[in-house]
Amino acid sequence: TLPCCPMCIVITLVTLIVFTCRFNHFICIYCILTLIQLFVNRLDSVESVLPYEYDVFDFCKDDNERRPSENLGQVLFGERIETSPYKFSFKKDVKCQELCTKVYVKGKPEDKNMLDFLKRGMQLNYQHHWIVDNMPVTWCYDVEDGQKYCNPGFPIGCLVTIDGRAKDACVINSEFNKKNTFYVFNHVAIKITYHNGEGEGWRGARLVAATLEPKSIKNVDAEKPTCEGLPMEVPAEFDSDLKITYTYSVTFEENNDIKWASRWDYILVSMPHTNIQWFSIMNSLVIVLFLSGMVAMIMLRTLHKDIARYNQVDQVNQIILLYEDAQEESGWKQVHGDVFRPPRKGMLLSVFLGQGTQIFIMTFITLFLACLGFLSPANRGALMTCSVVLWVLLGTPAGYVSARLYKTFGGEKWKTNVLLTALLCPGIVFADFFLMNLILWVEGSSAAIPFGTLVAILALWFGISVPLTFVGAYFGFKKPAIEQPVRTNQIPRQIPEQSFFTKPVPGIVMGGILPFGCIFIQLFFILNSIWSHQMYYMFGFLFLVFIILLITCSEATILLCYFHLCAEDYHWWWRSFLTSGFTAVYLFVYAVHYFFSKLQIVGAASTILYFGYTSIMVLIFFLFTGTIGFFACFWFVNKIYSVVKVD
Repeated sequence: TLPCCPMCIVITLVTLIVFTCRFNHFICIYCILTLIQLFVNRLDSVESVLPYEYDVFDFCKDDNERRPSENLGQVLFGERIETSPYKFSFKKDVKCQELCTKVYVKGKPEDKNMLDFLKRGMQLNYQHHWIVDNMPVTWCYDVEDGQKYCNPGFPIGCLVTIDGRAKDACVINSEFNKKNTFYVFNHVAIKITYHNGEGEGWRGARLVAATLEPKSIKNVDAEKPTCEGLPMEVPAEFDSDLKITYTYSVTFEENNDIKWASRWDYILVSMPHTNIQWFSIMNSLVIVLFLSGMVAMIMLRTLHKDIARYNQVDQVNQIILLYEDAQEESGWKQVHGDVFRPPRKGMLLSVFLGQGTQIFIMTFITLFLACLGFLSPANRGALMTCSVVLWVLLGTPAGYVSARLYKTFGGEKWKTNVLLTALLCPGIVFADFFLMNLILWVEGSSAAIPFGTLVAILALWFGISVPLTFVGAYFGFKKPAIEQPVRTNQIPRQIPEQSFFTKPVPGIVMGGILPFGCIFIQLFFILNSIWSHQMYYMFGFLFLVFIILLITCSEATILLCYFHLCAEDYHWWWRSFLTSGFTAVYLFVYAVHYFFSKLQIVGAASTILYFGYTSIMVLIFFLFTGTIGFFACFWFVNKIYSVVKVD
């Protein structure tokens, strides 16, 4: 902010050098007034996937417009932050301050196009997103049961349809009742709440809340607005000249009960999801306990028999064990000579497992850092930036796992394996992302990634991730193949006729049900944060669900693998990957259900974008869950065939 005395200049410079913060303003301790800058972000809608920049809607612009630097995550999410003409002095109330007047002249094509775009935005309920001191300026209003909801955005206007039905925000005012008419919110009453530190041993003040109330007011005299009167109507038919005067009011309120460290709480508390989250956790824990009991029973049974056989407890036990062995000779022991036979398409499986390992480690570290508070909503774009950087740096474990498993499968085309590990799955994601970006670019959306950012992403991929994948593959191929506990027969054993439940497809379909049952409630809130633009902050719950998903995928895959081995079907390599990976198919089905039941998205472009980005999420989740199931089953099979000595 601009200092107002010579001493403030020195203090401001020192503060900026020591503490670098993009949006935080420095309140001069020697001056009464300090200029507060309001920033504007992109505008988005729940009825459209296409966000737009603030200037596209022909609002009042800042004469000295500047854009703060944005991190990679903000650019990928389409955030476009810039200064606004809303500037006010600290502790100086303002009543009905004129900002600018927009005039739309009938007969001018450019004016008609701008007004049509503004009306289209009101029809689709596009929302402003304003920022003060890195805090979202919220619109708080009453909802059911006397609760108050604080929305980090507010609409640009609303519409009364041709049949007299008030849409969206038009329901808040009975004066919005003219049919086939738009009402633009051209006045905002802003309230800034601050914490005064004079009584706590430090001088100055800290902003702890920023709220506003949008209003539609028709000012007859644009030179001397009163901010009172009838709503500002924008007729559906542009048959006469139109003037829209934008105004604002500012009030300051002192509240020393709110600490600066907890200033986001009033927004987060208004989202009462804690009870639902605990229900989800308890539901998931019941599933985990059930599966754990089943796996423990299988393991203890095999271990008990092995110990009893070699310790020779007594003759009765020997008779029982001989009888059980005779009964089980047609089970999983019969396939000990084929259970480690290399799978078909071992190259593709090893590539998927390498990429899945990379995604698993990236997800674990990202969620762990988020739980510690490093990736909170206050750090805009930090979550996506952290994920991308971690993915780039984790090319080494991807190459190592893929190469080591491919060598275990007996593969010899190591160059092809390394190239596919480095390029196949990331290439599919980038191709999908590039096509979605072309649609955004054609539609003029702010979410379109600049060409320079695309080049930077490619540089990170080919300049860092690919070389690290080659390094990991080098060490993976240097290592010997994973030693198996039993030898593989030269002639494959014939698999007997399988029942319906032990056939591959039914088993794979059933395998994804329980893991999906553990995450579908959390998935609802994640989809809300992505597509309904709600703030997500429950990373502690998400990390706990992540651990539960890890355990559930492992145990469900182990159980189904054991049942198939007992049915003398030894093709478990791909089946273990697909069993838990099928959870991604349920995720896609749920995303389709969410699209048709929860969202009001209209337009072909928005629909293509929704399913395009959902496909990326499904592919990543498929690799993630499939890798978990494979390594769990791999450990289980090695364990039972090494502990129980097969003659």
